[in-house]
Amino acid sequence: MNKLKLLLLTVLAITLSACFPSNHSNKIEVLLQGRTMGTTYSVKVVATEEQLLALQLQQKIDAALQQVNQEMSTYLENSEISLFNQSKSTDSVEVSAGFARVLKESIRLGKLSGGKLDVTVGPLVNLWGFGPEQRPEKIPSDEILAATKKRVGLQYLTLVGNQLAKKIPDLYIDLSTIAKGYGVDVVAELIESHGFTNYLVEIGGEMRLRGFKHTGELWAIAIEKPILDPSGKERAIQQVIIPKDNAVATSGDYRNYFEVDGRRFSHIIDPDTGKPINHNLVSVTVIHPSSMTADGLSTTLMVMGMEKGMDFAVENDLAALFIAKTENGFEERFTVKFRQYLK
Repeated sequence: MNKLKLLLLTVLAITLSACFPSNHSNKIEVLLQGRTMGTTYSVKVVATEEQLLALQLQQKIDAALQQVNQEMSTYLENSEISLFNQSKSTDSVEVSAGFARVLKESIRLGKLSGGKLDVTVGPLVNLWGFGPEQRPEKIPSDEILAATKKRVGLQYLTLVGNQLAKKIPDLYIDLSTIAKGYGVDVVAELIESHGFTNYLVEIGGEMRLRGFKHTGELWAIAIEKPILDPSGKERAIQQVIIPKDNAVATSGDYRNYFEVDGRRFSHIIDPDTGKPINHNLVSVTVIHPSSMTADGLSTTLMVMGMEKGMDFAVENDLAALFIAKTENGFEERFTVKFRQYLK
């Protein structure tokens, strides 16, 4: 049996020279790192080490991310989302403000995209072996697929304020397409609440940036070339962008997949078919003020594919970069709004 090839998509932060004066005196880029959501986080804040130590910023970041995990991780049996999924009750329950915030945006994007982003798709994700259940790598039968699809659909989920309810007992929510981006926003908002305006926050490749480096240079991001290399050792830069005061999220199907009998199955599931996506689009990058929204949109566009995704991005005035695999290499397309961020 083939082993599951699972590597996180990463976006690399690099520096870009720019003619902006530096006026940060003795401030430096303080690097704070840790683990969260099954991956790593990296935070750079332009400040003095004494300031961050006095504020205990690292401890506050860890606590904030632990709270996000406790609310939205399907890998924790006692998390808020897991308890909701385990319950067979169709009565409404009060959920935390953070959980409600992410669900509200998930439902909005789901409706906007005609259901292409569906946070109830979890049973299908698990069925294909990409969830916490980690089932054997085998292709589900049509009968099992049809039965599982009956448990999926945003129409079975209702959220009114902080009151959440399911219309069918077996409804299952999976926020993996958007929760990591939300975590980035939580950390960025925490940093800003302490008066810092120059920072870079990254969790598992999703980012949010503001201001400048300690040298006065703009933050810049290198988008990785979507090379099909499960080892993750072959790395190259596809494009360099300058997001300014925005978030950046990239979704791709070239690192998280499995193979059976020579066929490759992506972890990104199309809710309409109940199956992994099957087109030549391999990577989408979205720039947006919110990392949570950018995270959800990048997955949405990946599900749609190049043509439909491009039409959707233009119609909704999104800054999006699409990379597709062709016989002659990679084809790159981007919206007019994305152009302003290119180096």
